[in-house]
Amino acid sequence: MISVAGLTVEVGGKLIVDELTFSLGAGSKVGLVGRNGAGKTSLLKVIAGAAKASKGSVTVQGNMGYLGQDTLFDRAATPISALTRVLAGRELGELSASMERVRASLETDHSEKNINRYTRLMEEFEHRDGYRAEAEAKALLMGLGLKEDRFHLALTEISGGERRRVELARILFGGSEVLLLDEPTNHLDIDAKTWLLGYLKSYPGVLVVVSHDLELLDESINRIFHLERGSGDGDLIDFRGNYSSYQRAIAERRRQQAQITRRSMEELNRLTRLADSMRHQTASRARVAKSLDSRAERIRDTLDETPKRGQTVKVTAKMPDPLPCGRIVVEADGLCKGYGTHTVFEDVEFVIERGERFLVAGLNGAGKTTLLQLLSGRAATDLGSVVYSDRVSIGYFAQEHEELDFAASPLEQTIAKGLALTDAMATLAAFGLAGEVVRQPSGTLSGGEKTKLALALLVAGRHNLLLLDEPTNNLDPESRNAISKSLSQWKGTMICVTHDANFARMLNPDRVLMLPEGTIDYFSDEYLELIELA
Repeated sequence: MISVAGLTVEVGGKLIVDELTFSLGAGSKVGLVGRNGAGKTSLLKVIAGAAKASKGSVTVQGNMGYLGQDTLFDRAATPISALTRVLAGRELGELSASMERVRASLETDHSEKNINRYTRLMEEFEHRDGYRAEAEAKALLMGLGLKEDRFHLALTEISGGERRRVELARILFGGSEVLLLDEPTNHLDIDAKTWLLGYLKSYPGVLVVVSHDLELLDESINRIFHLERGSGDGDLIDFRGNYSSYQRAIAERRRQQAQITRRSMEELNRLTRLADSMRHQTASRARVAKSLDSRAERIRDTLDETPKRGQTVKVTAKMPDPLPCGRIVVEADGLCKGYGTHTVFEDVEFVIERGERFLVAGLNGAGKTTLLQLLSGRAATDLGSVVYSDRVSIGYFAQEHEELDFAASPLEQTIAKGLALTDAMATLAAFGLAGEVVRQPSGTLSGGEKTKLALALLVAGRHNLLLLDEPTNNLDPESRNAISKSLSQWKGTMICVTHDANFARMLNPDRVLMLPEGTIDYFSDEYLELIELA
């Protein structure tokens, strides 16, 4: 159960919610919705205890599992396997890791002491029902789309999308009575998303989920909290039902309100005209005019009190024409990459010409993000080479926003690209970032706002080659459509990874590189299904 009393949350001086009170019992499944920047992630963090409120209290009864939106991973940390990470959800991870280390040492050390040590660990693991738990953990990983041959790979050897699946599996494996999930369907293919929606639909505890996934909000949710930052009052709309029902109710309420407003305006105009016609006549008529003015003023007050949606900054992103460069933009020859004993891909070759749109596709773990990291120079190849044309300027959009300086504000980072103050503010505004948000630390931004900032910085950089890794993640539908349209009309060279079939359709790539095979084909609509499945 979750109990919230008098909660006030502010981020960067902006009021998110004010004196918010609600309670959720078992079976409550809440979709926390709103535009990018409304404060959904901030509110969820406060409920999870990962951030502090300005005022009020949050009480959570029972075990809680929390999946944050940011899953930055420390590759320098002690390497553990994906399965061991999931087992940590029930405090079996350390024991499992010890078994893995001793098992590996048995390959070179066959001493009785080492064998006895492994035997003791196995017995303890069995005593704690570890083998049954391990089977359950594997089932969760498989349900979320992680292939069985990836279970024992170190987290350092799997992709960002796979690590997020592992983290989600760990949280579900923990058997929590309260689940707080921020964009849980990011990076999931169709089968994994279908499995997760079924799991959440039958989940008996309390669920609060931040998502722009309309299918999730309809299939697995029975209550909507709509947070609209910008109205100034920090209100949250509470609706019983799924998102489609909420949308219909809101549309009907707006229709009725528009009808009331229209009738009120007609009456206001009638009273004003009538008062004006009497105002300069007899004394008695002047008194009537004054009475009519009072009635008209009351109607004006009613119109002023009509609820208005918060002011939002519409995304109008326009990509500037790219700077000139050579005809052959990039040539990759015999690229090979692996982590430890695991080979990600090998002998990948391609030549990309100026203005080409090149889509990189493949299942999770096929090496799509790794390839973009190689091309951007953020990772080194094991074999092979990458050669760029003269005057190529590379802009890299990282899936986990590693290129952002979370301590600096959006405005500071945009000015650092060489833009004047007014140009920097205009660029940020074109991506829906304006007002207080441009001066607060970038680390306090929502996931959608970080995506917008990263794209705005690409525009500020005036690059002619863009490497885009999931550029539409975390965006609300309106922003996603606007940015997809802008990128589709850009004239530069683009290498893109995406799970968003609608974005791929708008982008209309010229060719597709399939990983890990390294095969290249001309793009057709048949690849859209593969993108959704990947």
